Amino acid sequence: MTLRRAPLICSIAMLPALAACGDTAPVEEPLSEAAMAAVTATPGAPEKKLARAVDETFTKDGLGETRALIVMQDGKIAAERYAEGYDADTRFVSWSMAKTITAVLIGMLVADGRLTLDQSPPIPRWQRPGDPRSDITLRQLLQMRSGLRHTEAGDPPYDSSEVRMLFLDGRDDMADYAESQPLEDEPGRTFEYSSNTTVILADIAARVLTDSDDPDTRRKAVGDYLRSRLFGPLGMTSVVPEYDASGTLIGGSLMQATARDWAKFGEFLRRQGRSENGTQIVPQSWVRFMTTPSPRQPNYGGQTWLNRDTGEAENPLFPDRAPDSVFAMIGHMGQYVIVSPEQRVTIVRLGHSDAAERPPMLQEVADILALYPAR
Repeated sequence: MTLRRAPLICSIAMLPALAACGDTAPVEEPLSEAAMAAVTATPGAPEKKLARAVDETFTKDGLGETRALIVMQDGKIAAERYAEGYDADTRFVSWSMAKTITAVLIGMLVADGRLTLDQSPPIPRWQRPGDPRSDITLRQLLQMRSGLRHTEAGDPPYDSSEVRMLFLDGRDDMADYAESQPLEDEPGRTFEYSSNTTVILADIAARVLTDSDDPDTRRKAVGDYLRSRLFGPLGMTSVVPEYDASGTLIGGSLMQATARDWAKFGEFLRRQGRSENGTQIVPQSWVRFMTTPSPRQPNYGGQTWLNRDTGEAENPLFPDRAPDSVFAMIGHMGQYVIVSPEQRVTIVRLGHSDAAERPPMLQEVADILALYPAR
């Protein structure tokens, strides 16, 4: 009887050991050649950890499609990878990342003495006697608190002011559509994110740079200014800004550039408005303005998103995982240029992620950023 029970007793005695074996961490999959090839020789972070973190943005389920990812550290490429069908020469659409470029365009004109932050901008219809929109300032437009009736998202979608401006009744003269909207609130009182507002800023730039209403003249004036004063000095040779039929830059949503050129722009902002060779292209004070919280929205500055806690459940960045000095250009469906001055890091992520996929995808990007200590 005792001999028959011995195997059972032995099995019971081994259960704690078997349970302990089950608690061990799973063995990580070996890194692929593509994963390791994405990381440079001196990435400024543990090579294999960085390779794995970058790899997961491309391979992990539930994140959408990452098409390009670049990590810059101390001004040098630490990691770079592309999905099949994309490469370093592919131009990627900005969507709303373009807003931050438009803010720099306005900043250069302010630095030139051609615009003033706290004055009403040169929009003729707003300057007619008795028009309450004359109280809107350039600062309020930049901080998305104009008070104009602009609804970014509508239900159904064609009720959205952005959709109507880009694709329906406003598409041929987007600035005219955006500027003709009435006030729905006192200027300066309420934050309302709006692509229409950024088109107004682009129209203001065109009005300052030329007196002509001719579409080709307006396109050339803005395009030449951007190339000579911004894109050229930064070496952003791939950028293709898009314009509407009236010659207004679609400054809220439509510019095309390679991932490397998006990284160059992020680095320019990290350097507080300086080019790689040290030329001050826009004043440091302007970049500080762009990255300082608006009086009405703690995680938004001047056409730029900030890594600040708003107390709301959803946040477009990750304030619990990175310094509050982090800021970002963010575009529709998961386009990001994320800049961390304290970590001396810029991360570009371009691709296609829906609303449910973006939060976990951002956590993967936060994993990359966490590999770099703040200085």
